[in-house]
Amino acid sequence: MSDRRRRSARGVRVAGLVAVLAAGLTGCGDSGGLLAHGRAPVAVGPATLWPDLRPASSPAYPYDVASRETVEGIRVPGGGIRAVDPVAVVTAEMAAHPDDYGSKGAYHATVDRMKDCAESTRNPKCPLLKAYYRDLTGDGRDDLTLGFRLRPTNQTAVRVYTAEGHTLVRVLSDNDAITGVELAGRSVIVRSPAEISGYEYRTTWAWDAEQRAMVFTRDEFLRTGGGTAAPGPSASPPPGPNPNTPPGAP
Repeated sequence: MSDRRRRSARGVRVAGLVAVLAAGLTGCGDSGGLLAHGRAPVAVGPATLWPDLRPASSPAYPYDVASRETVEGIRVPGGGIRAVDPVAVVTAEMAAHPDDYGSKGAYHATVDRMKDCAESTRNPKCPLLKAYYRDLTGDGRDDLTLGFRLRPTNQTAVRVYTAEGHTLVRVLSDNDAITGVELAGRSVIVRSPAEISGYEYRTTWAWDAEQRAMVFTRDEFLRTGGGTAAPGPSASPPPGPNPNTPPGAP
């Protein structure tokens, strides 16, 4: 999924910030009994707004939830996916997507940088990151997770591949400005910087057996600490008539 498309969708879906605060104090002479802390707030049920509004029949923005593609030119040997050359995998993707990696593509400089990976992926100019192996599909065999810098942008490509017989299949393709990536169980969590200081996006992808791909399952907007805190709720207006209320309104 492109960084631009995700940002458009997030801009619609992220409407505010939610802070959850918890505190507990225990006195030295506490006997363990129940203590009163004043009257409990009255529960207020959700209020349905504009019940007569005609619901939308299609989303405002296209939002890819899964991608799956056979990697042409790469054969998985009998030794399994660990025997596949990560450099060859990335090179195959660049050849299959000239619109992205060609001379006029957004990531055209990646092609030249990949030449620095020929001798060793430890070359600091090589955009390919360390490969990780873990079973993300639940078939008991390792899958391949790759990351590589998309030059000349500040984005990073995150890819997951699985082997189906001797065929290599890409089951996750995500491009984003990234602050971190985590593997948790059979999920891939991508962390990206937010426009607001002290916050970040966390997108979770998990294996879906029906689509046979890693699908988008959660997009969170979370506080990381530091930066400027979001403003709290405004103070309640003083009692009395609202000067902005039209005459005759209740």
